[in-house]
Amino acid sequence: MRRKDKEITDEAQIRGILERGKVCRVAFFDEEYPYMVPLCFGFDGKALYFHGFNGGKKIDCLHKNPKVCFEVDEDIEVVQDPDPCEWTMKYRSVVGFGTAVFLEGTVEKREGLNHVVRQYAGRELPFPDQAMASVAVVRIDIESMTGRRNGYTL
Repeated sequence: MRRKDKEITDEAQIRGILERGKVCRVAFFDEEYPYMVPLCFGFDGKALYFHGFNGGKKIDCLHKNPKVCFEVDEDIEVVQDPDPCEWTMKYRSVVGFGTAVFLEGTVEKREGLNHVVRQYAGRELPFPDQAMASVAVVRIDIESMTGRRNGYTL
């Protein structure tokens, strides 16, 4: 990272951003351009989880290449200044890279979905068995990630 003064190196702070996050943007490899999608997600301390229809562009991209990049941010605030060149943004963010793995079977899918639901509801919710057949649940095994902040001290 070029700006070391903005880097978040404390793993607990990085985990905190991922634990509090509400939107995860995931970039997939597509043939001509990268394809990025904002997703609901869950974080279990070492991997990210998301779900979706068992088809579509993001699923097609993952079948071709499971490598992804992800981003989660929080505490976003525009900081105005009389000089428009001095406007800035306050934020905390995490950017990472990983490999996506499709979860198979009802038990494994349900566990992945529970991570997503806990992110928003703070608890597990029941999923009907028939829904498991039509849903794709994906785990992103995180290989590396960095935290960054602007306008916030430790």
